[in-house]
Amino acid sequence: MVLVGKDLVAASATPLVLGILAEGENYGYAILQRIGELSDGRLDWSEGMLYPLLHRLERQGQIEAFWSTASGRRRKYYRLTRTGRAAIADHRAQWDAVVSTLTRLADSAGPHPRMAEGGLA
Repeated sequence: MVLVGKDLVAASATPLVLGILAEGENYGYAILQRIGELSDGRLDWSEGMLYPLLHRLERQGQIEAFWSTASGRRRKYYRLTRTGRAAIADHRAQWDAVVSTLTRLADSAGPHPRMAEGGLA
């Protein structure tokens, strides 16, 4: 399994968190779990990476935080704001451009080196 490098993880952090919160309000640990699920464990995030991002998105007005008690446990939840919903569309367009460009580049380069060696990509 290929782990995603720190630079790409950092570049994708904001759209990932906003996308997860577009599914519905959530709290920090559950966001980390969802990232792990979505990436099949290839994105290795820590609380030290997530919480500063959540605080920055809150300062920017893209998300808002609120306290709630569920199952007898008080947790800080996060949800998207209108600004955050608008930001998702912008991030999606940017990532679509990157993915499209990388796909075209890969297609023009021929088979993946591991595929050429008889392995799996």
